[in-house]
Amino acid sequence: MNMKFDSPQKMRRRTWMQQLQKLTLLALGAYFIPSIALAKKEEADELIKQITDGAKIQEGRVTLTIPPLVENGNLVVLKVSVDSPMTAADYVKAIHVIAEGNPLPNIFTAYLTPRSGTANITTRVRLADSQRVWAIVQMSNGSFWQGSAETLVTLSACTEMV
Repeated sequence: MNMKFDSPQKMRRRTWMQQLQKLTLLALGAYFIPSIALAKKEEADELIKQITDGAKIQEGRVTLTIPPLVENGNLVVLKVSVDSPMTAADYVKAIHVIAEGNPLPNIFTAYLTPRSGTANITTRVRLADSQRVWAIVQMSNGSFWQGSAETLVTLSACTEMV
């Protein structure tokens, strides 16, 4: 019995082509029906549950600042501040920023230590649409805190303009 096996190079090329086909279909779908390419509130909620492993999330200690009106979603200034002494006994371990209207809801995660000094982050992000953005903070004692802000984006990012 003579069996023919593909070389590893062909397998990689075949896998790559299959992934490219999936991305092409997603891009076409996003072009014709943009809402299918954006994350849904349920997807953001599921991501938050994964991050917290179902633990209770408390309000307070976290301030998320973004402009309430953004002309261009390609360059949005985002600031997260956490009220924490940043000592070895009480510090911020991670800051997760989630946007419920982006194609991928997890915008970024920043990991901190007591040596970080302060729990303040300022960065620029892309926002696909008008939406609520969440900052979920994990403290060294295992507790979770959250803050959120809504923004209105007039020119969306994360989509291709034709």
